[in-house]
Amino acid sequence: MINKLFFDIAQDLDVFDALCEEQKVIGYYSLPEQDITYLEDYKKDFTSKNKDIKHLVIIGIGGSSLGLKAIYETLKNSKDFTKKIHFLESTDPIAIKAELEKVELRNTHFFVISKSGTTIETTAIYKYILGLLSKNKISQEYKFTYVTDKGSKLEAHAKTKKSFCLFIPKNVGGRFSVLSAVGLAPLMLIEVDVKGLLSGAKQLKDSFFENGYMKDIILKKATYYAKNSMKYNINTLFVYSEIFKYFTEWYVQLWGESLGKKQLHSSFNVGLTPIGIIGPKDQHSFLQLIVDGLRDKSVTVLKIRNFNYDISIPSVNLEELECMENIDGLSFNSLINLQADSIVESLIKKGDIPIDTIELECINEENLGKFIYYYELLTSLVANMIGVNAYDQPGVEHSKVILKKKLKTRGLL
Repeated sequence: MINKLFFDIAQDLDVFDALCEEQKVIGYYSLPEQDITYLEDYKKDFTSKNKDIKHLVIIGIGGSSLGLKAIYETLKNSKDFTKKIHFLESTDPIAIKAELEKVELRNTHFFVISKSGTTIETTAIYKYILGLLSKNKISQEYKFTYVTDKGSKLEAHAKTKKSFCLFIPKNVGGRFSVLSAVGLAPLMLIEVDVKGLLSGAKQLKDSFFENGYMKDIILKKATYYAKNSMKYNINTLFVYSEIFKYFTEWYVQLWGESLGKKQLHSSFNVGLTPIGIIGPKDQHSFLQLIVDGLRDKSVTVLKIRNFNYDISIPSVNLEELECMENIDGLSFNSLINLQADSIVESLIKKGDIPIDTIELECINEENLGKFIYYYELLTSLVANMIGVNAYDQPGVEHSKVILKKKLKTRGLL
């Protein structure tokens, strides 16, 4: 993973010390080094009790699904998975119907993922699934894996059924949980290289905390974002690969929910707005706003050096379009990277648009692990620098309280 900054600023070493201290209480930092024996044991038990499972359905929302979905959707076109994963992450009835039409209930296993165990959206969908299984007279034995906090009400419920139950470390927040059982358990069942994911994250972690090349880069980038958070308060992740679009969704939640807060020691509301766009498609839409619009946006361009699959443009004569023959014989892998390079060069020449590039050698588990951990570290650094708690979400919790009151009023809770 190569990260190039096209801006410079002195790095803030005090916040590095703060993150070293934070490791003692915030759990996501240690996930790359976890012992995954529990997952290997789970997989053996799962396989012995589920012989004909072809589909896994994830019932979860936000941090309970976005990271897992990003990894799955990014890898599925280049790997032959043993099972398909589907996501029920909305209470939109049309979306629920459409997703369930893709599976055969008898050959499907369900993950119910909720850190608190009482997420209303997740519980509503779970109840609907139970109703479908009952209606179709399908056994519920070992039909569910529950992933939750130890001691939660969902764990207590799981104990009333013949099922599997896995735990999220209490000090790992939902949006930082993809490298816990939340993401790793389903991925292991479909033969994703989970050890590769963790190895990539560990390499990035070691490079940062043990004075490797990533320490200086990430610290400088975080410092720039924090010191310019009032001027460049919109951070744009410009991903040059359609299959990485789900990573932009994960990034938007991670960045937005972690950094949009009231400061810990003041009454000021602060934050950085994340935007995820896809190249080259959004060269013809959002790029115009970046180039000539308000100077309130920074840009990170993600490139893939080798797409693991390639096709070339044939030499086909197009009458009246002979001017386009300069693309004949060019591979699409080369073309998309030329497009990305052209955008980067044009933005650098503007001189007043902060821009950096991240380049992944190829799409595999190790590089995805690096990318995930890179953005988690960057988020924690910026949060420390702008004076907010990256690991709570009081704005979200307030809306949950209101929803529960509305349901109580209707006699539903």
